[in-house]
Amino acid sequence: MSNDAPHIPVLINEVVVGLAVVPGETLVDGTFGAGGYTKALLGAGAGRVIGFDRDPDAIANGPSLVPDPRLTLVNERFSQMDRALADRGLLPVDGIALDIGVSSMQLDQADRGFSFQKDGPLDMRMSQSGETAADFLNHAEEGDIARVLKEYGEEPRARAVARAIVAARPLTRTAELAAVVRRALGYRQGQKSDPATRTFQAIRIHLNAELEELEQGLRAAERSLRPGGRLAVVTFHSLEDRIVKRFLKARSGATPAGSRHRPLAAAGPAPSFEQVAKPVSPSEAELARNPRARSARLRTAVRTDAPAWDQEKAA
Repeated sequence: MSNDAPHIPVLINEVVVGLAVVPGETLVDGTFGAGGYTKALLGAGAGRVIGFDRDPDAIANGPSLVPDPRLTLVNERFSQMDRALADRGLLPVDGIALDIGVSSMQLDQADRGFSFQKDGPLDMRMSQSGETAADFLNHAEEGDIARVLKEYGEEPRARAVARAIVAARPLTRTAELAAVVRRALGYRQGQKSDPATRTFQAIRIHLNAELEELEQGLRAAERSLRPGGRLAVVTFHSLEDRIVKRFLKARSGATPAGSRHRPLAAAGPAPSFEQVAKPVSPSEAELARNPRARSARLRTAVRTDAPAWDQEKAA
């Protein structure tokens, strides 16, 4: 599927700096998308980039977007990177970049059904297989829909929105769903933010198991990096950022001190990450170029020589 909308990688310079690319290194772009990070990593001198994406369109378009013999494309979820890299004899790697969530290309293609700003089929599947958004919304119990909206969209009126969705079934188009949500929440034209945002985010995260994928992907990255290898993760909302923050805090040994009310826990595994940097946000100049970057956060860390905490490969 062609896409004429520009794709602007977020915090791209900061990602390259965070990965401290050394010429000739083997790096992983775990969320290839339109190839923005891959181009930057190759431009910084990477000897090879392994680009992962679960979206078959991204993999099919990859060679034309980044026509470079140093690029290897893999149509697979990044949570499976350690297995896929091992199969190709490429472990360990020197650096891994992850750009979490939906890509601009997916948002801008109406027929993928990710956006409420363009009418299209209620799809939202990153891998283009499995249950669609229409399947879920038209068959799930009201309570299950409400739970998804509250848990993944942090929608304060999740029950009211779920009730309205059930009453409006069957739903087949993104414009239909957006209209239902807006009516349920009393949307007024010109409001600063569209209330449909939270519902669309929640359904997308649920269908694609994005938070579970992120948790498994961080562990796969831990197993894939060499000692001294670097990890850079860009997130776009608090649910994602919280997972990355907690993972790096635990893996770097930054556990809370004990007290008389809460005794110090027994020593666990040796820290598998160090040099965990403070989160980086986009500059004002970047926000002026790309408003979608507003909520982005970059976290980076360096792999130690300690064994990975979870040695089993992701299922």
